[in-house]
Amino acid sequence: MSKPVVLVTGSTGGIGEATAKWFAERDYRVVINSSRSVAAGEALAASLPDAIYIQQAVGGDADAEGFIAQVLDHYGQLDVLVNNAGFTHVIAHQDLNAATVDIFRKIFDVNVFGTWAMSVAAMPALKASGGSIVNVSSIAGLRPTGSSIPYAASKAALNHLTVLMAKVTGPEVRVNAVAPGLIDTEWTQDWDVIRGFVQQIAPLKRSGQPSDVAALIYALATTPYITGQVVATDGGLTLAS
Repeated sequence: MSKPVVLVTGSTGGIGEATAKWFAERDYRVVINSSRSVAAGEALAASLPDAIYIQQAVGGDADAEGFIAQVLDHYGQLDVLVNNAGFTHVIAHQDLNAATVDIFRKIFDVNVFGTWAMSVAAMPALKASGGSIVNVSSIAGLRPTGSSIPYAASKAALNHLTVLMAKVTGPEVRVNAVAPGLIDTEWTQDWDVIRGFVQQIAPLKRSGQPSDVAALIYALATTPYITGQVVATDGGLTLAS
């Protein structure tokens, strides 16, 4: 049998890159993706045993069907889709006027509409392989927190979208989500105040690493009797806040 294939959107850094590497280390063929970081994507693909890079934006107006077609043209199958591509805009929650409808649209376009479009486009291939989808959400979709209200609302929508899709795509395709807390990535490298807060109150007393999330993504993608779950990956932070 041919090796399974995973597509990780937004995978040239942070959680996406760690996830791509995690699957590659477990004998998956990997599709790396970004909309702009071409050099980083090509370098990452070249560093893995069997991987390709596809430059493609993810969003409601993007060509999701063409994206999946490129994957199938190269590998002939798709076993796991990791919807990791995301967008945010940092806005203090109390600054209601700054959270404009235009910002809501931009965030939802990637985080919700893009995930939906990719999932629908990939569904025939995933049904053929008995595959799975793992969406990368956030604890901001579970608790009133996050980088902005539009971002948190988009992740809450993504969580419910995960459950709704799981209900109608089984038994052929399983759909789950991870909801990370504070993860040490290039996005959060200057969030020292928040990091100190997490280290103080979370039961595991640390912020997360991208590999922590990658491990759970892989587990959800490959465990055959789990679907419709949104699993917090936060060191227990939601237990204490």
